[in-house]
Amino acid sequence: MAENQDGQEKTEQATSRRLEQAREKGQVARSRELGTSAVLLASGIGLLVLGPDIARSLKSAMTDIYTMDHSQIFDTNSMFTVWQTVISDLGWPILGFIAMLGVIAFVGNIVLGGITISSEAIMPKGSKMNPMTGLKRMFGIQALVELTKGIAKFSVVAIAAYLLLTYYFPEILGLSHDNLPGNVAHGLKLLIWIFILLSASTLLIVVIDVPYQLWNHNKQLRMTKQEVKDEYKDTEGKPEVKGRIRQLQREMAQRRMMSEVPKADVIVVNPEHFAVALKYDAKKSPAPYLVAKGTDEIAFKIREIAREYNVPIVAAPLLARAIYHTTKLEQQIPEGLFTAVAQVLAYVYQLRQYQKGRGRKPTPLPLNQPIPEEFRQY
Repeated sequence: MAENQDGQEKTEQATSRRLEQAREKGQVARSRELGTSAVLLASGIGLLVLGPDIARSLKSAMTDIYTMDHSQIFDTNSMFTVWQTVISDLGWPILGFIAMLGVIAFVGNIVLGGITISSEAIMPKGSKMNPMTGLKRMFGIQALVELTKGIAKFSVVAIAAYLLLTYYFPEILGLSHDNLPGNVAHGLKLLIWIFILLSASTLLIVVIDVPYQLWNHNKQLRMTKQEVKDEYKDTEGKPEVKGRIRQLQREMAQRRMMSEVPKADVIVVNPEHFAVALKYDAKKSPAPYLVAKGTDEIAFKIREIAREYNVPIVAAPLLARAIYHTTKLEQQIPEGLFTAVAQVLAYVYQLRQYQKGRGRKPTPLPLNQPIPEEFRQY
């Protein structure tokens, strides 16, 4: 079992943060066998697809070179012209073949692990130049795995080559009975197919190597229980720090809530222990909604701000407690409290009209509002 320096077994799977840190260092699962097999197969298939074009271009180039007359041979300008034609004829098919191999090589090497760009991975390290570390790599488990893979690849390719040669041997012997140039084309096509099938045999190694590389990568990144705990503390923060953050968040939320009190239409109080601030804006909500609420010290602060900004304060104990316990901030009041809140808002409207000298003084609201039993808080 893998152990760390403290003797603890690394039994825990790597966390997402550990995986991200490893990726930043360039430590990702890679399979060289996957890239090699992809390039070999692409080479064979590319020759099968682009081979006729390359052969025709080569034939055209050879024809241009070997059909020069006496005057062209001794004319340097004509030589340059011929070579330009040769390069033009052969250039595009060969460039297409090379470009295809480049793309396949790139894709084959990033399929497992993706693209990683890490400056840390290319930085020189003293441990890499340590002879003892090199010896450990040469005689370690990883070296044994690579040796086993090498023997397995040789065995698989050798067996596949034997089987293919045995299968195609009669056809290979039959090439001597074909006529030129048909036997040459037939032989090349046969050679390409044998190469493709030999390359395909390496996929057996890939099927084994890819899961092994994934398993080995995850094994190397395993963590001890203590490492997981330490990382959680670093990521989430210590309890006292988290508590301080929550306190700051509450204070910020309270300040935002208090900034809404001057915009309220009425403050309903208990009258001492509860205070809720209500606002009615038909454009925002079809019913009055809660903009601030609090108990004890917060309730006192709400009343203090309300007096400073001349927001009406109405004592309705049952209604204040019901709204406080049933309604969240920025949420409209429950339908069962519509009647009681409507009476309060009507009273506030009449009071404002009276203060402006446009009506008579309204009758004070009764302390016991019509609150449904399910909303009563005792």
